[in-house]
Amino acid sequence: MYRPVQRRKIRNVGTEPITRYLMRMSVDRYPGDPERSNELYREHPLTWDELSLFARCGDDRMDWQVKHDRDAFKEVWLLFENEHGRFPLYPDQSVWIEYGYTVSESKWGTWFQRAVRLPTARLSVELRFPVELRAAVWGMETSMTAESYPFRTAIQHEQRDGADVYSWATDEPPLHARYRLEWNFRSLQPQSEADMPERKPSEKMAAIGVVQEGDPILRKAATPFDLPAEADHARHVVAQLMSAMERARKIHNFAKGMGVAAPQLGIDRAAATVRTADGRVFTLLNPVVIEESELAEEQYEGCWSFFDFRGKVRRPVLIHVEHQEIDGSRHITVFERAEARLVAHEVDHLGGILYSDKLGRGDVLIPVSDYRDSGRPWRS
Repeated sequence: MYRPVQRRKIRNVGTEPITRYLMRMSVDRYPGDPERSNELYREHPLTWDELSLFARCGDDRMDWQVKHDRDAFKEVWLLFENEHGRFPLYPDQSVWIEYGYTVSESKWGTWFQRAVRLPTARLSVELRFPVELRAAVWGMETSMTAESYPFRTAIQHEQRDGADVYSWATDEPPLHARYRLEWNFRSLQPQSEADMPERKPSEKMAAIGVVQEGDPILRKAATPFDLPAEADHARHVVAQLMSAMERARKIHNFAKGMGVAAPQLGIDRAAATVRTADGRVFTLLNPVVIEESELAEEQYEGCWSFFDFRGKVRRPVLIHVEHQEIDGSRHITVFERAEARLVAHEVDHLGGILYSDKLGRGDVLIPVSDYRDSGRPWRS
C-alpha cells in the first residue's frame, strides 16, 4: 500500500473568506503504457472506500465534497467546516491543513509528482520505504516549456525508524513547474545491481526499461501530440525520457552524447530528447527533418534497443528540423555534425526506422566486444 499524506500551510492573500480548498488524487500504474493503464482502471477503478480519504485543518476535521469522480482521477473540495461548525480562512490568516489517502501498489505507479499551481514559498517531499526493499530514488523537474532536467539539488537519504527516508526541498518554486520523483526497488529486480557488470549491454538497457529490437512499437510511426491541447501529457512523456537518460548514464559512458525516443520506452508518442557530449539537452516534440546538406559522413552509431552492436551509418553533416514547443508554436532548429547525427537518429526512431536499416552495402553490425571506438567522441 502507498499512503500519501500532504501538509500545506496556506495563507489567504485575498479580500474574501476562503471556505474550501481543491485537492486532487491522480494515479497511473503504467505511465509509459496509457492503454494498459486505462484498461487497468476501467476494470479496477479507484473507489472512495479504498482511498479512506481524511482531511483536517489544525485540530478540526474537514468535510469534503466530490468535484470529479473518474476511474483514475478524483478531485475533492475540502471544506472549512464539519458537523460542529464552520471555520473559514479570513484575509491575512494562515493555517495548516493536512490530508491523506491510501492506494494499493497494484494501482499506484512508482512515481510521485507535484505541480506548483499556487504561489509557493517552500515545497518539500519525503518518501519512506521499508529498508528491505532497497529503494533507489531520483528526481526530475519539468518546466512550462517541457524542458526536463535533474533536480538542482541532491535528494537526501537517511535510515530512520527502520525505513529508508528520502527527502528533498526547494524554495520559491516557479508557477507551473512540476517536480517528479521516481523509484524502483532493487530487492524485487531479478538480478541485483552488483550483477549488472556481468550482463550484456542490451540486458542492462532492458533492465532500465528500454524496449528491445523485435518489439512492434519500434517499427511504427509515433503518434504526434496535439499541442497545446496535450501539453500536460507531453510534459509527462518528456519527464520519462529524461529519467531514462539519467538511468542510462549510470550504466554506460556516453562520450558521443546520447538520446532516447519515446517508442524506445514503449510510449507511442512523437517525442525525443538528446544530450550532447558537452551536456546540452534538446527536447523535440513532433520533429520532422525538412532539409539536409548534400555533404555527409560515415560514423559508427549505437542504439539502446540493440546495444550489443555498433554499425557505420552515413548521415548529412547538417539538418534543419521543424519541431513544436509545448504551447503549439513551431520552430526550425539547425543541427550540425555530432548534434545532427544524434538528432537524426532519434527522429528516425519516431518514424519506425532503426539505424541498422541505413547500413551501407556490404556493411554489417559489429559486436560491441569488437568495436574499438568505445568511449571516444565522434570524429569531426
